[in-house]
Amino acid sequence: MPNLTFLVGALLVVLGGYAYTQSVARSPMALIPAFLGVLFVVLAFLAGRENLRKHAMHAAAALALLGLLAGLGPLGMGGTRRFPPLMVYSTTAMSVLCAIFLVFAVRSFIAARRARAAA
Repeated sequence: MPNLTFLVGALLVVLGGYAYTQSVARSPMALIPAFLGVLFVVLAFLAGRENLRKHAMHAAAALALLGLLAGLGPLGMGGTRRFPPLMVYSTTAMSVLCAIFLVFAVRSFIAARRARAAA
């Protein structure tokens, strides 16, 4: 799971960097996926330590849920009519990445609980 966390974090950093460099206004809002990605990378490194893995992965799952909900915000508030299209696309991609991560995290949590119960 820490490897997936690192991968999602790296993809979000690249996505945020791309959105920032391609936006005309160079708004810090375009860097939101990158900020989220940096947090994922930090949590992935923390999860590398066995005694912090459980807490780091739960924090990453909570962060993914927040990223999923935050990325859906522009879609519910008028979409491309109110926001630049690049921002809508990047936040939608952020939501998709966070949703995929969240599915894998929940499946991992369920598998860990079943393994603990079977032991």
